[in-house]
Amino acid sequence: MPAYDAILIVSFGGPEGPDEVMPFLENVLRGKPVPRERMLEVAEHYQHFGGVSPINEQNRQLIAALETELAANGPQLPIYWGNRNWRPLLPETLAQMGRDGVNRALAFFTSAFSSYSGCRQYRENIAVARDEVGSSAPEVDKLRVFYNHPGFIEPMVESLAACLAKVPSAQRATVNVLFTAHSIPLSMAANCRYEVQLAEACRLVAAGAGLATDQWELVYQSRSGSPHQPWLEPDVCDRIRSLQAAGSLHDLIIVPIGFISDHMEVLFDLDTEARQLCEQLDVRMQRAATVGVHPRFIRMIRELIVERIDGAAERPALGSLGASHDVCPADCCLYAPQRPASGG
Repeated sequence: MPAYDAILIVSFGGPEGPDEVMPFLENVLRGKPVPRERMLEVAEHYQHFGGVSPINEQNRQLIAALETELAANGPQLPIYWGNRNWRPLLPETLAQMGRDGVNRALAFFTSAFSSYSGCRQYRENIAVARDEVGSSAPEVDKLRVFYNHPGFIEPMVESLAACLAKVPSAQRATVNVLFTAHSIPLSMAANCRYEVQLAEACRLVAAGAGLATDQWELVYQSRSGSPHQPWLEPDVCDRIRSLQAAGSLHDLIIVPIGFISDHMEVLFDLDTEARQLCEQLDVRMQRAATVGVHPRFIRMIRELIVERIDGAAERPALGSLGASHDVCPADCCLYAPQRPASGG
């Protein structure tokens, strides 16, 4: 196995002030068929929180927790951080790593599931950044996805169980649970295991919390594409409305299983929009916590690092799907994004 001399945390990035919102969104949406009015709508979501996305600060907290974990238990490796869409950007980070003499790094992506936007695109971003930096850029290998790792599932079970405990015992058997994840285009979902992995993670968490099979389902949120392009459904708010209209919704727990921290899609789409809808419909809603910097989750990251360095045969994974691959096949999560027509 190759020697590694650094860890690279790879994430999405987010604005940290009102003046950064539009440049950030222009980075995110460059070349994508998203109407400008939708971009302005999303910009308003950020301005609702002072123009600051919590994702960067949450990544700082994750890095600090992982530094403590590695200092106590090894391996003794420095941690770097690079984003796709906002500072610190990947080319800047890889250039610094090169100056520091890093030759080979292991990358942890802040996404538990396989998809183009959650995995392959990050690998493409790293490749582009390495080309930009040149010969001094380190090689980067990614850690496997962790959607069914005990270190991800166990904190999510704990989070859901904490919400269930707040429901009166006489009503617990009738509470509805909606697991949510970021919607993606159907054309993207067709060539990855995103839906399969999400369904398995939901099943594992629901079973761990003792839910009946008819108490929970997977829904989606935060779609941003053209209204003419089909995306994964149902939308979380649409599903809340249909359940309430059917007279079967009184207590609701939303579990944002597709996210590892409480960033903008969680704070606005769930804690703001979905909560306001539930208040209008007289539905008692709770939102389960994401894994964040839960000690078991941080320990999982270390376990993934050690597993890869040691070439360990034992690769923890719950359920029947087994551990995901370390090295992605050439056609893994392939996607040809639809681009707006040029001309005129």
